[in-house]
Amino acid sequence: MDKFVIRGGNPLLGTVRISGAKNSALPCMAAAILTEDEVTLENIPQVRDIETERRLLVSMGAEVELGYGRAQHRTKICCRTLSDPEAKYEIVKTMRASSLVLGPLIARCGMARVAMPGGCAIGGRPIDLHIKGLEKMGAVITQEHGYLEARAERLRGAHLVFDKITVTGTEDLLMAAVLADGETLMENCAREPEVTDLAALLNAMGARIEGAGTSTIRVHGVTSLHGARYRINPDRIEAGTFLIAGAITGGDLIVANCEPDHLGALIAKLEELGVRVDHLGPDSVRVRSEGHLRAADISTEEYPGFPTDMQAQYMALATQAEGVSQIKENIFENRFMHVQELVRMGANIKVDGKVATVRGATRLSSAAVMCSDLRASASLVLAALIADGESILDRVYHMDRGYERIEEKLRGVGAQIRRLGNIFTPRDEESAVHSD
Repeated sequence: MDKFVIRGGNPLLGTVRISGAKNSALPCMAAAILTEDEVTLENIPQVRDIETERRLLVSMGAEVELGYGRAQHRTKICCRTLSDPEAKYEIVKTMRASSLVLGPLIARCGMARVAMPGGCAIGGRPIDLHIKGLEKMGAVITQEHGYLEARAERLRGAHLVFDKITVTGTEDLLMAAVLADGETLMENCAREPEVTDLAALLNAMGARIEGAGTSTIRVHGVTSLHGARYRINPDRIEAGTFLIAGAITGGDLIVANCEPDHLGALIAKLEELGVRVDHLGPDSVRVRSEGHLRAADISTEEYPGFPTDMQAQYMALATQAEGVSQIKENIFENRFMHVQELVRMGANIKVDGKVATVRGATRLSSAAVMCSDLRASASLVLAALIADGESILDRVYHMDRGYERIEEKLRGVGAQIRRLGNIFTPRDEESAVHSD
């Protein structure tokens, strides 16, 4: 099992380029199910979850080409034949986003058989909102032997009001609605950039969607969609992780090929801590820190609030800020698993329910630590970059799910990091662990 070995103490200096957003690419790949024509997606990150999605689509009968060499960040998907509209457990157990094929399969094929998502390391991700919406659109859904089976001659437009904001629920029902008969009005929708990305692709394929990026989305159903070429947005969570990496190491780092407008909540909080953040243009941000960070509280919220996917990374930074920072996690109930590993490295953190209290600034020391999920892994990498001595991070396959060759990017800006084991390539065998 691969490990990272990281020697702390080097400020990060230079420029790092951000890859495409994994959480946009996955629903956009699922959207290809909605047409018989070829869909070409560009700026696809080379991470494990993308390979899992490829395997899932191929198992249904799709033709999926993941580019290599000069076209290494491009995929071509043709779902002309969907001979087996089933998301098999052997594949989907490794990735929670697999539920995103439910809506498009029903809309395109009139039926779907999708393995129920199992447990997730960071907390529950119920699919009940997907089911409730699809049933309101006319689908008949049963559950048996760990699978959801859904059927509908043709979905019909409906008025859908989400009981709570859900990103995957919004995306799944959005894909179902584009081929439904009539108009679908969706309220209390997720406003994340990943939803906007998906809607832009669907509109390029011939869908009629209004309001994506707001809490109310209106979809006018069409009878068919066509192929399209679309470029995925940069990954805002990877960009945020590198902004914190520059700040925590006292570096001078340019984060390029990003979308600064998607980073507003994080940038505002970094400036509150005393980090200097400069916009260098439409797709580049420079972060500089000379220490003397001041404590600041955060509370995770749906977009445009502070993202839950940046909570763990922010906690690592908070250990270096003078004073007391309170970090409240409102999205997932079990997203503090990185706390004890940070404590092993010398952090002063106490957890009480949804709130973690961080007292800083503390000197971190090297340790052998365990990665428990994708974003927790990132927080441990950040801590190791400033720890005294050499840290060993185990189970870094979590990082490979969502960060493209992060050790190479970090080395390119001065970090002392190396991988023990085989560098991940998109053809690697999947790990049977799912978390985000």
